[in-house]
Amino acid sequence: MSEEFYVKKNSTEIPHMHSLDEIDRKILIALHQNSRISYTDLGQQIGLSRVAVQARINALAEKEIIERFTVVINPVKVGLSVSAFFNVDIEPMYLDEVAERLDQEPAVTSLYHMTGPSTLHMHGIFADMEEMEQFLLEKLYKMPGIVKVESQLLLKRYKSRMGMRL
Repeated sequence: MSEEFYVKKNSTEIPHMHSLDEIDRKILIALHQNSRISYTDLGQQIGLSRVAVQARINALAEKEIIERFTVVINPVKVGLSVSAFFNVDIEPMYLDEVAERLDQEPAVTSLYHMTGPSTLHMHGIFADMEEMEQFLLEKLYKMPGIVKVESQLLLKRYKSRMGMRL
């Protein structure tokens, strides 16, 4: 691996991501489970003061290790019953333009540039099939450089994780 991903410490190479200490890891795990936990409760859980917890969380946010705090909404409970995954083939010169336009679409929940047969992998949530069809016909298919779109409808969600596992 390139040197930018490693630092020397006692002549042993350690990946940068391991610069998180055990307390930071405990904080991140607790916040991942419940980002509404109070600094006081979190401090009691991991053995730190409220002020120390707050300082560490602020530092993790400044380093952009914590990107944002958010809420996870059950789409079905708010009337969004169609969940679909899309593989979108795009002419290379239009990739960034299409990605930027799709990023602005409220129905698009995630968007990734992938290796393999498709250029973009996208997830969208819609109120119903008509809304999804309208999105495809009036927005996605009309974007420049779209070569092919394949879709798969979600039948049942067994597991969904926001963020990453430590």
